[in-house]
Amino acid sequence: MAEAADFQGTPSPARRWLRRTGALLAGAPLLAALVQLPAALPAQAADSDAVSVALDSLSPSAPTDGDTVTVSGTVTNNGKQAVTDAHVDVRVGSQLSARSAIDAAARHPDDLQSGVGTAVGGKYTEDFDSLAPGVAEHFSISVPVDKLGLGQDGVYPFGVSLSGQTSAQPWDQVLGIQRTFLPWQSSAADTQTKTTYLWPLISSVHVTAKTGAGELQTPVFLNEDLAKEISPGGRLAQMLALGKDLDVTWVLDPDLLASVDAMTRSYRVQGPGESTTAGTHQAVAKQFLADLQSAVADKEVVTLPFADPDLASLAHNGTSVTGSLSHLKDATDVAATTVETVLHVTPSTDFAWPVNGAVDPSIIKVATSAGADKVIARSDSLQETGGLSYTPSAARPIGGGTTAVVADARLSTAFQGDLTNADAATLAVQRFLAQSLALDTQTDKQRSIVVAPQRMPSAGQAQAMAAAITALQDSNWSQPQTLAAAAKDKPDPGATTKIPSSSAYPSSLRKQELPRTAFEQIARTQDKLDNFQVVLTNQSRVVTPFGRAINREMSTSWRGLGSEADSFRTGVESWLDSLLGQVKLIDKSETKLSGRSAVIPVTVQNNLVQGVDHLVLRLTSTMPTRLEIGGKAYYEQPVEVSGGHTQSVKFSTSANANGRVEVIAQLYTQDGQEYGAPVQFDVKVTEVTPTVMLVIGGGVLLLVLAGFRMYTQRKRAAARRAEEGGGPDETGEDAPEAPEAPEGTGPEVSGRTGNPDTRGDRLHEESEAGSGADDPEQPSDPTPDTAPESADPSGTGERVDR
Repeated sequence: MAEAADFQGTPSPARRWLRRTGALLAGAPLLAALVQLPAALPAQAADSDAVSVALDSLSPSAPTDGDTVTVSGTVTNNGKQAVTDAHVDVRVGSQLSARSAIDAAARHPDDLQSGVGTAVGGKYTEDFDSLAPGVAEHFSISVPVDKLGLGQDGVYPFGVSLSGQTSAQPWDQVLGIQRTFLPWQSSAADTQTKTTYLWPLISSVHVTAKTGAGELQTPVFLNEDLAKEISPGGRLAQMLALGKDLDVTWVLDPDLLASVDAMTRSYRVQGPGESTTAGTHQAVAKQFLADLQSAVADKEVVTLPFADPDLASLAHNGTSVTGSLSHLKDATDVAATTVETVLHVTPSTDFAWPVNGAVDPSIIKVATSAGADKVIARSDSLQETGGLSYTPSAARPIGGGTTAVVADARLSTAFQGDLTNADAATLAVQRFLAQSLALDTQTDKQRSIVVAPQRMPSAGQAQAMAAAITALQDSNWSQPQTLAAAAKDKPDPGATTKIPSSSAYPSSLRKQELPRTAFEQIARTQDKLDNFQVVLTNQSRVVTPFGRAINREMSTSWRGLGSEADSFRTGVESWLDSLLGQVKLIDKSETKLSGRSAVIPVTVQNNLVQGVDHLVLRLTSTMPTRLEIGGKAYYEQPVEVSGGHTQSVKFSTSANANGRVEVIAQLYTQDGQEYGAPVQFDVKVTEVTPTVMLVIGGGVLLLVLAGFRMYTQRKRAAARRAEEGGGPDETGEDAPEAPEAPEGTGPEVSGRTGNPDTRGDRLHEESEAGSGADDPEQPSDPTPDTAPESADPSGTGERVDR
C-alpha cells in the first residue's frame, strides 16, 4: 500500500489553510475544536461525487522515450451548483513495483481519498470558466513524456483530475478524478516476455437435430442469431476483423464453422410450433467463411472438440452415466475434419480447455481421455505454493505425459464486464499493459506467458482486447509466441505441478454445470439412435445430424442456461422419437379364423425417405395350445420396406380349438432389440368338429358312388346298342321307340330317344363331357359281364341291365 499512499501527492489549498488555522489556535481548546468543521468539507465534496471524470483515450498506451502522451475525455458536473475556476490536470504518482499494488490501486479509480498524485502543472492543463450542473465538457491534454517526471522503467499511477470551486466551498479543491496506469519502458527491455494470446471464435448452439423433408436434408436453425453475429457489425464479424491483424492463436469451435457452412446453402429457421421459414443469409455466411479462411491461412489454429463440450460437467456429473465419455471422443474425432474441410487448414487437437481454466483431478482425467495431452488451466486454479518471487512460465508437467498450460489469471480476466463505453475500455487496456510490464520486470529470466480470455467476448470486450494486444505487440517488453511453443518451453523447476483437489473447485462454477439428469437423457437418446440406425439403408442421413446434436447437448455454452439446455435436449429426443415412429406396424382389428388353418397378414409401414431393412417381425400367440403360428408359439420373418411404402407380411396359422386368442405383433432389430410399439389383436377361431367332418365325408362318398353307378350303366347300355345295331344312326337321329317295359319287372330301361330316363342319361353325359375333367377315362365296369346277351324279339335293340 506504500505505492498507493505516494499517489496522494501535495495537499490541496483547503488542507493547507486548515493546517495553518489549526496551528494558530492550538492554545485555545474550544476554538481548536471548532476548526474541525471546515476540515470535513473536502471529504463532503468527495462523498457527493460532485464531478465525474472519464478517460476516453490515452495514446500511446505504453510510451517510450521521446513520445508525447495525449489523454482525452470528458468532465461532468454531477452536483447542483456550478463549478467555477475549473481546470483539468494530469497527475502522476510514484512507481508501483508489485502486481498486487496495481490490483489495489485499480479497486477505486475515482476515489478522492485514495490520493491524487502530483499535478504536472504549467501549460499542461485545460481550463473552464464554469461547469454548469449536468453538463459534460470535453478535454484533451498532450504532455511530452519527459515532462511527466517518470523515473526508471516501470508502472506509474496516472490520473486526470478536475479542480475548482463552488459557492458552498469557495476554495480551489479536487472535485473529481479518474486514475489509470502508465506503463513506462523507455527502450527495449533486456529480457522480453514471450506472450501467447488466445483468440476464441466460439458461439452458442444454433442448429437443431431437425432437417427439412426430402432428400436434401435442409438444416433447421433455432433462430437467426448466428446470422446477426456474423453480419457486419456483429460480434463474430468484429472478432474476425480485429483478429486478422493480430499475432494471436485462433481457438475455434468446429460447430460454429459447420453451422456457418450450412448457412451458405439452403436452410430453414424454426418458427412457432412445427413451422419453419426459409433462411436468407447465404451471402453473409459465404463472406464470413471467405474472410476467416484468409485470416487463419498463416496463423496457429487450435480446435476444440465439436460444440465445445463442458469438460467439468462431464467430469463431475457425466462419467457415471454409461457412454458419456464416448461422446467426447466422437466430438474430438470430428473436430479436425470439420476445420480442414471448411477452412482448408490443419488445426491442433492437442489442447483441452476447461471452463475458466479451473481444474481438479477428475477434469484432467476427462480432458485427456479423448487424446489431448495439454490442458489449458489458469493460475487462480493451479496456484503457486512454492513461494516464487515471480510469475513462472505457463508450461507445467503434471504427470502421465500431460502438460498443464497455465494462463495468467490477471491478464486473462482483464477484459470482463461492460466495456461498451470508451472510459471503461481505456482503463481495462491500461491495467492489462501495466500487469504485463510488471510481470516482465519481476526477474531477468525470460518466461512464456499465456493469456486465455473468456470464451465468448462481447464486441466491446473484443475491441478492448485488440487494442491491448496491438499495444503489447508494439511495446518494448513483450514478443508474441504460439501456444504450441509455450507448451513446449522448459518449465520453471519451482513452479507448482500439484492439481488442486475437487473440493477446491469453485462453487460458483459448479452451480452452472449440466446435471446428471442431462447426461442420462443424452444416454437415452443415444440408445434410441443406436437401435434406429441398424435398420436404415442410409445411416448417415440420421446418424450424422443426431450425433452432432448430441454433441451440442453437452456444450459449455449452456452454462447458466439450464432451462434452455433442457428444452434443446428434449427437442432432440422428441424429433428422434418422431422419426422412429415413421416405421411402424399398422393396427389390426379382430381377425376371424374358420377351419383348421389360415394365413394372417401383418402390415409394416415406412414413411421415411429411405428404406429400412435388418428388421424382424415376430407374431406371437398368447395361447399356442389353441392357435399356433408357423407350428409353434411364435414365428419370425425378416422385413424390408422401401421408403414411403408398406409391406404385408403373411403368417401361416393352425387352430386346435375354438375360441378367442390374443396375438401380438412386434418388430425387432436383428440383434434382438424391440423396435417400436407392439400391435395386439384378437383371432377368433371357429374350428370344425370331427363329427361334422364325418357326416360331410359320408355324404360326399355317397354322391361319388351314385355317380359311378350311373356312369357304368350308361357304358353298358351303349355297348348293347352297338352290338344290336339299335343305336343312333350316323345322322344323329334316335332309334325307333321301344315298347314300355312290363310294370313291376324292376329293370332300368335305356336306349330310346323318347324315354325320359334316356334323355336324362344323355344330358348327364354331355354335362360331364363339358366339365373339363382331365382324368383318364376308367373302364365302365371293373368286372366285365362276359355272359352272352339274349336276343331281343322285338328287334328294337332294347336291353335290360341286371
